[in-house]
Amino acid sequence: MASETRRVTVLGAGLMGHGIAQVCAQAAGYDVTLIDVKQEFLDRGMLMIRESLAKFVAKGALDKGKAEEVLSRVHPTLDLAEAVGRAQLVIEAATEDPKLKLELYRRVSEHLAPGATLASNTSSISITLLASATRSPENVAGMHFFNPPQLMPLVEVVRGAKTADSTVEVVRAAAKDMGKETVLCKKDSPGFIVNRVLVQALNEATLLVSEGVADPEDIDKAVMLGLNWPMGPLKLLDYIGLDTALGISKVFMDEFEDSKYRPSPLVKQMVRAGLLGRKSGRGFYEWGSPSSTKASSGR
Repeated sequence: MASETRRVTVLGAGLMGHGIAQVCAQAAGYDVTLIDVKQEFLDRGMLMIRESLAKFVAKGALDKGKAEEVLSRVHPTLDLAEAVGRAQLVIEAATEDPKLKLELYRRVSEHLAPGATLASNTSSISITLLASATRSPENVAGMHFFNPPQLMPLVEVVRGAKTADSTVEVVRAAAKDMGKETVLCKKDSPGFIVNRVLVQALNEATLLVSEGVADPEDIDKAVMLGLNWPMGPLKLLDYIGLDTALGISKVFMDEFEDSKYRPSPLVKQMVRAGLLGRKSGRGFYEWGSPSSTKASSGR
């Protein structure tokens, strides 16, 4: 079906949210409202969009005029009612915390236009649970992007228990507008498809570090060359954010009640120390800035 979406709101201006907003404005040509809870978060998100667009320009993938057009289509705000009231599609990219998200969904539902679609970028939390906090659970679905959204081609579309077929089609059509490929997760299962496979592999890589089996650089090199991954698991963890990965592991532990999803003590320790990866400037690698795509070795 042809997408009828033209106005999109992205909830959260962090590493995923700013990238999703950029993709909506750049690839799909949508009018985008970007909202967060503090002006400093919005300012940082807009800065990351500017830096990302500058890289596209530097590589010759986008001319400067087009980059300015993309930026002009992204409108930052702190006003939730203003942000979601006119949106046809709202994409939530808030912190991976069930309590926080549920409260957000209750508030969003109060202002959402009738018939608008609410999609979550959650990587592990139940879509059915999130939809239960809204007035129209049939209009809620998962729309899971991968990091960085500007480059990664996949979007997982996830059905909740009450998600309508029409909602799935709206999300799929919007993803197509953004130049993305989609897969459908027919059952609302923790971690959906990719993270269900990935989480244990990432956790095992951190155990190799904590047990002193190998350095992060060699672990990443081994997996890239031995398994043909485009990026090693520890650098990928830095991109995802160790706090986000820890949150996903905790959701898996609760939902599956299985100790095989228990996160490594090293990840817990690094999160407590604020070593979250790319977004904090340091994780398994040293990063120049949250928008940096290059890292130097060393924890």
